[in-house]
Amino acid sequence: MTISKLLVANRGEIAARVLRTAKARGLATAVLRHVAEQEGPAHLIADEVVMIEGPTPVAAYLDIPQIVEAAKGIGADAVHPGYGFLSENAGFVAALEKAGVTFVGPTSEVIDLMGDKVRARAFVEERGFPVAPSAIEDDDPASFVERARAVGYPLLIKPSAGGGGKGMRVVREDSTLETEIETARREGERYFGDGRLFVERYIERPRHIEVQVMGDGQGNVVHFWERECSIQRRFQKIIEETPSPALTPEQRDEICETAAGIARAVKYRGAGTVEFIYAQDGAFYFLEMNTRLQVEHPVTEMVTGFDLVAEQLRVAAGDGLSAVQADIPQTGHSIELRICAEDATADFRPAIGNILLLDEPQGEGIRVDSGILDGGKVTTDFDPMLSKLIVHGPDRAQAIARARSAVQSYVILGVTTNTGYLDAILAHPDFASGDVSTGFLAEKSETLTAPGEDVSDLLMAAAALSDERLVSDVMQIPEMYRKMGGWRN
Repeated sequence: MTISKLLVANRGEIAARVLRTAKARGLATAVLRHVAEQEGPAHLIADEVVMIEGPTPVAAYLDIPQIVEAAKGIGADAVHPGYGFLSENAGFVAALEKAGVTFVGPTSEVIDLMGDKVRARAFVEERGFPVAPSAIEDDDPASFVERARAVGYPLLIKPSAGGGGKGMRVVREDSTLETEIETARREGERYFGDGRLFVERYIERPRHIEVQVMGDGQGNVVHFWERECSIQRRFQKIIEETPSPALTPEQRDEICETAAGIARAVKYRGAGTVEFIYAQDGAFYFLEMNTRLQVEHPVTEMVTGFDLVAEQLRVAAGDGLSAVQADIPQTGHSIELRICAEDATADFRPAIGNILLLDEPQGEGIRVDSGILDGGKVTTDFDPMLSKLIVHGPDRAQAIARARSAVQSYVILGVTTNTGYLDAILAHPDFASGDVSTGFLAEKSETLTAPGEDVSDLLMAAAALSDERLVSDVMQIPEMYRKMGGWRN
């Protein structure tokens, strides 16, 4: 099949990133934009911008009939969903298939199977892949609580249709089990419209390791090695890296081949990620499969040299995989930092504001996937992630050093961000040694959230104090900055 025009059904940094590859491949491109949304990098890159409407911006990006009609209306051969929004919505895929538009991703059947944590877990377990001890509510709802107790504490309660950490509860004492089950059920119903649950043994101080896979839909699958995603707040990742400092070469091969085996079993098509919980004793257990491109895919691209979006487009066009496993290297070390508009000292409260000045780091081994523009406005309409800072070095120590240098030079003036917090994580001796787990941020919270020096805030304060004309002086700072040649000088 031929793909000549691509609609990116997303926004922000991921839309811009997909569009760049699509244009490099010679495709005509289009991207969505809500009528109340400010112009961003993606809208400047795309050949065409399609306006969408809805009661809220997020509702518009979730409006399947409107987006399918938009694709048909502009003559798009294919739709790339990015991540989030409709990227793992089987109904969206089915609607596109009915309209004769190619979905850049798996089939609706595979999304439906792997998107249900209970069904996915059963599928994996039946084929002999490792899963943690668990109890599934649907097996016998009346005995669910007793079967959960039999798994043993600590327990992790999860909504069957969940994702992004929403609805997950850790239970350490029997006295709180039933209360936490009801809380998780309510959250599952609120976030996913599905209150079904399952529980599994909670692994103490686990690491979160995932494997990037790519399949052609015919059972041919390759992996692009693993990523470590243990640095999380509220089960949401903020720093990712590859290779994982925890794995030996033998363990790396085992976990990566396990992921590829799961993808082969489901005859996976396109890019996906198989996620595992990795225990301190070296055992690992299937967690879930994300049937889309991941936020952290750039670190994989940095160490392998492959463009994963280009691979997605090849497979969607029916051209198959471009490489066999032996052709996929893992060279050097890469780290990704999620730059978010939030206040890490105030329980990660989302921040808003006008971007008075944006100066993103550049240089050897540095990549920035950005969804914002100088002069833009940050609101709470969307996820607080503004951009991703990705670095590459010959080894982990040098990658950390490069990441620290880059994040310290990242200037976003006018809105509070987590750059200082990310730098504090990178500087922590336990992170440097690789001694981390998914509980790292909670365990080190007091040392990581201590207020640090923020150069941009200091300069704003200095400008305000030096003259009573607060607003005019603050607005002059960007021009002062440019005349000085930047903070780094």
